Amino acid sequence: MKMGTIGTGMITEWLNTAFEDNGLECTAVYSRKEETGRRLADKYNMPKVYTDLDAMLHDEELDCIYIASPNSLHYSQAIKALEAGKNVILEKPFVSTIEECRTLIETAKKHHRFLFEAITVPYNPNYQIIQERIAELGSLKMVQCNFSQYSSKFDKFKNNENPNVFNPQFSGGALMDINIYNAHFIIGLFGAPKSLKYVPNIAANGIDTSGILVFDYDGFLACGIGCKDSASENICQLQGDNGYIVVHSASSVCAKAEVWLKGAKEPEVIDLMEGHGGHYFEVKNFKQMIENEDYEGCYQKLEYSYQVMELVHTARLAAGVRFAADQK
Repeated sequence: MKMGTIGTGMITEWLNTAFEDNGLECTAVYSRKEETGRRLADKYNMPKVYTDLDAMLHDEELDCIYIASPNSLHYSQAIKALEAGKNVILEKPFVSTIEECRTLIETAKKHHRFLFEAITVPYNPNYQIIQERIAELGSLKMVQCNFSQYSSKFDKFKNNENPNVFNPQFSGGALMDINIYNAHFIIGLFGAPKSLKYVPNIAANGIDTSGILVFDYDGFLACGIGCKDSASENICQLQGDNGYIVVHSASSVCAKAEVWLKGAKEPEVIDLMEGHGGHYFEVKNFKQMIENEDYEGCYQKLEYSYQVMELVHTARLAAGVRFAADQK
């Protein structure tokens, strides 16, 4: 299976490594600037560099396109790729609005193509075991996910520069960039809450530099903290009246988990990563679904992506965080 990539940032490098580890061949990269694309191509031995997106999408050798461009471009580029007959792996956040999400999924089904959201959480084997072990915690009371990472672009933002990740024109901000992982972690375990509220720190340009998602479920609460303007220990905790599970990493990584049941003198450790990063497992699943022509499995995952997007979209608008895409 031959891949083409759109975007040349760090996330693209991580995914290219995951592609290689799963036996996928990355043969082409698209970048607006040829020299930028050439650097990535040379690093990963890609023979083709495109500066014309349409030309790459009509390259008959390519089976699948991985899109890791600025958030606001996800929708238009994914639509083009699907209409060109390509399968698509679309980096999180899936798209900017629920309307874009709905149309994108309809387009994938219309053209009988595979479309995946590149979100590590649901494919992580540690996360899957946590799903199975929650019942042992008894009556659940509190769930907490903190993903806080001082952005490499935040100093520029404070100096009145306008990097994409803090720009409403590009659908940036903490919710879409990192708190989206917490949303997937929590909704993937418990489904839709009775209510979801987003409480952000909003900068002068209207973007959220940090914020808290508050989930209200029957009998327990959950919160997702996402910060790009400050740092903290990244941690996920699930607390019940018979014990707790703690993950000493961000929800995006979901590294080894500790299960502490009432009366235990030491935890049971869950670590099924086998030395791999989280991207390895999502790519492994994508490859299997494509090879097995498992469209039903793919479209079930899209229903989940739609559910998360709908909840996050509604909470974002209620909090007053607006993107250029909201006006379309």
